[in-house]
Amino acid sequence: MKILGVIETAIDVENLDLAASFYRRLFDFETLVLDERMCAFNVGGRSVLLLFKKGGRLAPMVVPGGVIPPHGGDGSAHFAFSITADDLPKWEERLALHGVAIEGRVNWERGGQSIYFRDPDGHLLELATPGIWAIY
Repeated sequence: MKILGVIETAIDVENLDLAASFYRRLFDFETLVLDERMCAFNVGGRSVLLLFKKGGRLAPMVVPGGVIPPHGGDGSAHFAFSITADDLPKWEERLALHGVAIEGRVNWERGGQSIYFRDPDGHLLELATPGIWAIY
């Protein structure tokens, strides 16, 4: 038995419409599910980014196949999207075009590069090229 990867990342957002618009506009993510409580995006055909309206996960959720226990988190989260090294300058241009400020940059000793910026709820997002971890 082994774990094959992380398939979902979930964050809480104050304004679901604003947050969903930010991720859709900036990343062109396909919307998988959208309702008054949450939005699910396809990330690269390999994982799902879940945006939950704050407080939307505090009660158990009954779904056709069972019950999802309550869960959620306070404060800002951090997660990284993988990109190619060749695309990094294009992403920097796209962020600038959308008025998104880059807050930090790191040139990792393995050769990878990361840029950091925030979404409308203050979550720290990272775009990372290969060479930041021994496994990436």
